[in-house]
Amino acid sequence: MNFTNKIIWITGASSGIGKSLALELSKQNVQLILSSRNEIELNNVRNACKNPSKVKILPLDLENYKNLASKVNDALLLFGDIDILFNNGGIGQRSLVKDTLIEVDKRIMDINYFGTIALTKALLPHFIKKNNGYFVTITSVVGKIGTPLRSSYAASKHALHGFFDSLRAEVYENNIKIMLVCPGFIQTNVSVNALTGNGAPQNKMNSLTKNGLTSEYFAKLLLKAVKKEKQEVIIGGFKEKLGVYIKRFYPALLSIMIRKMKVT
Repeated sequence: MNFTNKIIWITGASSGIGKSLALELSKQNVQLILSSRNEIELNNVRNACKNPSKVKILPLDLENYKNLASKVNDALLLFGDIDILFNNGGIGQRSLVKDTLIEVDKRIMDINYFGTIALTKALLPHFIKKNNGYFVTITSVVGKIGTPLRSSYAASKHALHGFFDSLRAEVYENNIKIMLVCPGFIQTNVSVNALTGNGAPQNKMNSLTKNGLTSEYFAKLLLKAVKKEKQEVIIGGFKEKLGVYIKRFYPALLSIMIRKMKVT
């Protein structure tokens, strides 16, 4: 596939991976719908795109997942169609299980899981009706490997894998494609905005994130994978990819390695 003339919707588009995806896609003659909670930053991203006239802004909050059906209706009115949805919006976590309020666990699940699947379910009838569509969902390597300080974040990302693997089987005959994307450490504000045990943001970037792949490079690799219509892709450093391999074939060994690793 190619992206020419495609109508593409990106959540979490005001910064990080979403912003880099928007900027890269804007070079490829597409029409874009950009969503996040931050309307000011969304407008900044639109203005930075190659063809701002082909970019529309649709603010939304994934946490308010019961209201997302109306947002899908609004999105469809902008260009009359949607071809690809990048489920990219979400929030991180940096806290031990024993220190994390259950309200924080719930908020992470509301945003990362329920928000994502609510938006997907609301758009799904449109894809089924036109017998075509593409859901690209950004999860995480932590969606395959649970690590300390990320219990609910890992749970929310694991849940997305279960949901979209099931959906892929259900909509195969409708020519709807599903792709799960597992980033490793990427240079974004995910650790800065990550929730601590009491729900406050961490407000600092950890060294692993700081030394990860740039979001611009990640976006280029991701779009290559989307064109190839892969079902799942891991994009990150050697250690993250190795961890997924060890998890699959030597899970006991990985458990020992994770217990010994320094995680921040």
